[in-house]
Amino acid sequence: LLGAERNRRLLIHFLNAMLAGELTAPIVEVEILNPYNEREFLDDKLSIVDVKARDQARRLYQIEIQLLNIPDLPARILYGWADLYSAQLQNGEGYDQLRPTYAIWLLSKPLQPKLKEAIHRFRLRDELGQSLGDHGGIWLLELSKCTIEIVQTEQQRWLKFFIEGEQLDDQRLPEWMHTEEMHQAMTTLIAFS
Repeated sequence: LLGAERNRRLLIHFLNAMLAGELTAPIVEVEILNPYNEREFLDDKLSIVDVKARDQARRLYQIEIQLLNIPDLPARILYGWADLYSAQLQNGEGYDQLRPTYAIWLLSKPLQPKLKEAIHRFRLRDELGQSLGDHGGIWLLELSKCTIEIVQTEQQRWLKFFIEGEQLDDQRLPEWMHTEEMHQAMTTLIAFS
């Protein structure tokens, strides 16, 4: 849905919707990257992501859809972000070359069941909210906690699609699905289901 070249426009729309207000400028172009995070040594852990992309400002994005809460999922989430962030530099390159890296996880099961909030934005900050720089962050979207009656934002539209998409009748789509992006998303969903 978001990792195919033919759906690159959907990926751009999704990223702009999820990160609205976070990015200094909207994403206008993305390059879909190899989903394998390369190993430097044979003993290094190989990680594979659902979608990996880089935008026109060289910011990096990882998108994961997780159906089950596996043991140590928080550590896996953090490792995936750190692996993508650290892989930006090659020998001899300066740290000024590092660009913000964003990991967006769509979770079908609650990761933090005691919290009522469905959207969690994790960034590197100290206890006073001070940051060492713009490094991006990790967005966790707990879909089972989302209750969206009326779609008012593009973020809500995408979340509602991921929650209800499989149950929708493509011949009688609700009003909130009547956008170019949602029609393309629905066509893709039907094609692979």
